[in-house]
Amino acid sequence: METFFTLVIGAIVALGIYTYVKHVQSKKRVSSQSVILLDKIKKVCKFITVEGDFAEIYHYEDVKEKYLKLISSKKKALVVINAKAYVGYDFNKIRLQSNAKKKIVKIDHFPQPEILSIETDINYYDKKDGLFNKFEATDLTALSEKAKQHIRDKVPESGLYNVAKKEALESLLLIEGIVQTIGWTLDYSALEIETSTTQKLENN
Repeated sequence: METFFTLVIGAIVALGIYTYVKHVQSKKRVSSQSVILLDKIKKVCKFITVEGDFAEIYHYEDVKEKYLKLISSKKKALVVINAKAYVGYDFNKIRLQSNAKKKIVKIDHFPQPEILSIETDINYYDKKDGLFNKFEATDLTALSEKAKQHIRDKVPESGLYNVAKKEALESLLLIEGIVQTIGWTLDYSALEIETSTTQKLENN
C-alpha cells in the first residue's frame, strides 16, 4: 500500500513539474515572439506611400568683390531641376507596446509623414564664369545641394504630405500583416492621424 501511495505522490509531483516547465517554456516563447515582432516592424524601417515629380528652374548667382569692393565679378548659372520626391513614414519612430498574455501589439504613437528621399537630375544652362570668379568642382557640388534643398522646400506646398496622411491606413495594414504572421493582433483603435480634419482610425 505504501508503495502505491508513493507512486501516486511521485506521479503528482512529476506532473506538477512537467506542467510548470511547459508553462515557463510557453511564457518564454510568447515573450520571444513579442521581441521578434517588434524587430520585424523596425526592420521594415521606411515605407513610401506617395511620390511627386518636380520640374523647377533655379537661378544661381555669386558675386565676389575685390580691391575694397571697387571691382566685382559675378558667376551665374541657370539650373533646370527634374526631381522625384518620396514621402512616407519612418517606422523607427513608431511607439509600440506588446501584451504577451493577450498576444496584442498596441501602437501608442504614429509619426507624421516626411520626405524619405529625393532623386534629382540637374542640368546647367547659361553657365558663365566671372573674370576672377570661376566655377569650381566644389561650387557644382554645393549648387547640387542647393537645388535639392530647393525641391525639399517645395514639398510642403505641393500637397504630398496630405496625400501621404490619407494613405496612413495602408502603412498600418502593412504592420498588421507582419503581426498576424505569427498569430498576434495589432491594436490601433485609439490612434489618430492628423489631417485637415483630425481622423480617428478604428480597427475593422
